[in-house]
Amino acid sequence: MTATDRVDGRPKVTGAAAYAADRHPAGLAYGYLITSTIARGTVTGMDTTAAASAPGVLAVYTPFNSLGLFTYNREQNDEVHAPLRDANVRYYGQAIGFVVAETFEQARDAATLVAVSYDAQPSKTSFVDNLGGATPPPSGAPTVDVLAPEFATIDAALAASEVVVTATYLTPCNDHVAMEPHATVAAWQGDNLTVHTVSQGVRLVQERLSSTLGIDQSRIHVINPHVGGGFGNKWGMWAQMPLAAAAARVLGRPVKAALTREQVFTIVGHRPATSQTVSLGARRDGTLIAVKHDGVSSKSASNGFTESVASTSLSTYATPNLHIGRAVVTLDVPVTTIMRAPGESNGAFAQESALDELADQLGVDPLEIRRRNYATVKPDNKLPWSSKHLDECYDLGAARFGWSRRNPVPGSVTDGDWLVGMGMATCTYSASRSSASIKVRLLADGTAVVAGTGADLGTGQSTVFAILAAEVLGIPVRRVSPDIGDSTAPTAANAGGSGSTSTNGPAVQLAAAAARDALLRFAVEHERSPFHGMTDVRYENGDLKAGGLTMSFGTLLSTADVPAVEATATSPRNENRTVAYRSFGAHFCEVRVNRWTAEARVSRWLTVVDAGRIVNEKTSRSQIVGGVIMGIGHALLEDARMEPTGRFANANMASYLVPVNADIPPIDVHFLDYPDSTLSSLGARGIGELAIVGAASAIAGAIHNATGKRIRELPITLDKLLT
Repeated sequence: MTATDRVDGRPKVTGAAAYAADRHPAGLAYGYLITSTIARGTVTGMDTTAAASAPGVLAVYTPFNSLGLFTYNREQNDEVHAPLRDANVRYYGQAIGFVVAETFEQARDAATLVAVSYDAQPSKTSFVDNLGGATPPPSGAPTVDVLAPEFATIDAALAASEVVVTATYLTPCNDHVAMEPHATVAAWQGDNLTVHTVSQGVRLVQERLSSTLGIDQSRIHVINPHVGGGFGNKWGMWAQMPLAAAAARVLGRPVKAALTREQVFTIVGHRPATSQTVSLGARRDGTLIAVKHDGVSSKSASNGFTESVASTSLSTYATPNLHIGRAVVTLDVPVTTIMRAPGESNGAFAQESALDELADQLGVDPLEIRRRNYATVKPDNKLPWSSKHLDECYDLGAARFGWSRRNPVPGSVTDGDWLVGMGMATCTYSASRSSASIKVRLLADGTAVVAGTGADLGTGQSTVFAILAAEVLGIPVRRVSPDIGDSTAPTAANAGGSGSTSTNGPAVQLAAAAARDALLRFAVEHERSPFHGMTDVRYENGDLKAGGLTMSFGTLLSTADVPAVEATATSPRNENRTVAYRSFGAHFCEVRVNRWTAEARVSRWLTVVDAGRIVNEKTSRSQIVGGVIMGIGHALLEDARMEPTGRFANANMASYLVPVNADIPPIDVHFLDYPDSTLSSLGARGIGELAIVGAASAIAGAIHNATGKRIRELPITLDKLLT
């Protein structure tokens, strides 16, 4: 493993890195979204007279004076309907108007002058109150059953078990709360559009804008080299993008549209709420006989995304009988969308907590019950794993953390006014490798550029590009520059599904090798090359050598008066379906609960990770730490509260609580670093979403060990521990 500083670290910490909202082309105008104040109904009128005559206002667009956007061509885990296409209101906070003015302040102030009238209709906004109306998901199988021959149903397998544990677990809506709010700057040059916008994949924006604006993709240039966090809600195209682009076309000048923090809570989606009932049937030694996991998720009427939380049980523990149930409650709420480890994060809270409850009932150590149900093949389809060392994660983690010192009797360990408990959980997330193309350019100044449409959301993808190209070229990382987030570059993987490095990495290696080979051909074939006509030219660590002549590639290109040699290579999708691919890990934590106030504080944390080759230990550690921090937030703090009106009551960073430095203990991360050569020659699997999985249940287990209270609803707040 290497530990390399981020290649984009200095520009980010010095403020030199330009994000979407930092773009200020000449003649820039500013757009501000008007949003609905009902959850369901119709806009019957919008009086824009006062707003249109306000200082600096250039235009006011509404469903009755729209920008002529076409329908979306396909859903990207975002909205089905393009903004201002009709007067229907589907959730509180929906974009229903767009004011453009000379300044942001003028646009914002004018938006308050628009008088809106509605025909409000009854709405459904409460997930818990509507659980009785759950329906099968609109796509995908509602149930999955894997049963031993002797059992006709999962309930029969449970009935035959010596011990059965059943419990229901609830998780609330969560918001992504990325540091960078969503923003778009759109500018036209004739019939060609340039867009600087937040996105986890510039080609996603290009494809969607093409159909929505009714122009060819080749006329749209999307640029997004830096992303200030995403976690899923910068995957799709949200309302500010097409509105800014369409308004810029009509007005003939660039338009910037940046969402306010409150609008980010509604316009760009959230993690669904869930209710999960898990039944575990086992022998008295803790060996699982049956797993029944039924999950219900909230779903917005505004899109088709559903979160299959129960599916996590398809991949984790060995059992001969397995049932997965999926259902949704469709509500008149903002869009439900992907959020870091969708399905797996909430699903693992229920799955891992239920296993802890089974261990508690049997008097078995929580770690031991996981060892006894270790899955040597994928539980649902029985495929062998491409590579799995989760057992080593358990063993190494227990030794490093001091798990043997855990007292199994709840409330038995104290430190003054604090009750001290330990918890642990398995973390696991899918791994994959799709197709990607990368271009590598060797320049006359002795540097190299690695280009692809990938995105770096703070994950370190830019640094991975530089490291892998430098390895193949045999030059220092400082001489390699990544060029990502530009739609004119070769098509690399978007940032999502923990697949950036596993997909783009092999393509970088191939492209660097292809550029090296192109350089050798150039050296032999170009008439101004000192190596022209030689047959024994070789490449070593940035130099070309033949006979007694040695010359760096930069000097060669300068001598030949050629600016660069380049090559593009494509790494194919992994088509091997004879094995199952997954990343694994184990969380261990210590939590202290104040006996008087019920304040819960995480005081120690260790995560041991088995995710194939670790390309850069430094940025990889940051990814694991970030996932753990989000898991702590989900466990103890985060809860998007919806009023009966459909309005999020805490759509701001003062009331929607996320972890701060004082909430986070030292986090120890250890990587096993076993390359997964079956997945790719690079051997790297995904880690971006891995560490959030299981984190909340580890904390819940530690709190039970400290207090004896089993909390089945997140977040675990003071009121739940005081009752």
